[in-house]
Amino acid sequence: MTSTAGNDRITPREFQEAEGTGDWRVLGDGANAFFASSSFAASARLVQAIAELPGVGDHPPAVDIRVGGVTVRLVTLVPDYMGMTKRDVDLARRISEAARALGLSPDPTRLQYLLVIPGAPEIRQVMPFWQAALGYRPRPDSPGEDLVDPQDRGPGFWFEQMEEPRTDGGGAIHLAVWVPRAQAEARVQAALAAGGRLVRDAYAPAWWTLADAAGNELDIATISGREG
Repeated sequence: MTSTAGNDRITPREFQEAEGTGDWRVLGDGANAFFASSSFAASARLVQAIAELPGVGDHPPAVDIRVGGVTVRLVTLVPDYMGMTKRDVDLARRISEAARALGLSPDPTRLQYLLVIPGAPEIRQVMPFWQAALGYRPRPDSPGEDLVDPQDRGPGFWFEQMEEPRTDGGGAIHLAVWVPRAQAEARVQAALAAGGRLVRDAYAPAWWTLADAAGNELDIATISGREG
């Protein structure tokens, strides 16, 4: 993540429509790509190639390396903004070129991004607990409602002001999983077939809210309908 944004800010739609970003999908605030590999050594070679890209140290991506492939996430985070910039487009292109040079292929079906959503009648009363318990910190551009892992490993926490608190006055937690638009409806149908139920789809395809048999809720989310 970088410390400058300025006039380089772009929307998720502009990122997706930019030339050379076909391997990438914007999920939540960041652009993600998965490059499949045949071995840990092959995955490591891609990470080494990324590390050697000119200027990457000034705007390093988040990288997860596994035996079967490498997941890369790009996002620009500054005090008043978290999202896509032209700099992310440039780096996405160069990472894709590095992957192709090593014979690695992208697989967008392997992508997702998890968000945890605690809901409360008054979020200011619960955020300090989660910040202390997790060792997280406020997100610079939205410190009153978001916490992030300073190591950039764990899922983000977005705190939702509940319009209709539970009858006992308490809060609730649900999850959101961001997936590429092309995979969203299949994921919804798979969850329903596995015993889930549809709570609401009024905001689809931005998100569908599902629940398991015990009433625990999950949003399956995409950037469609909120590209700005």
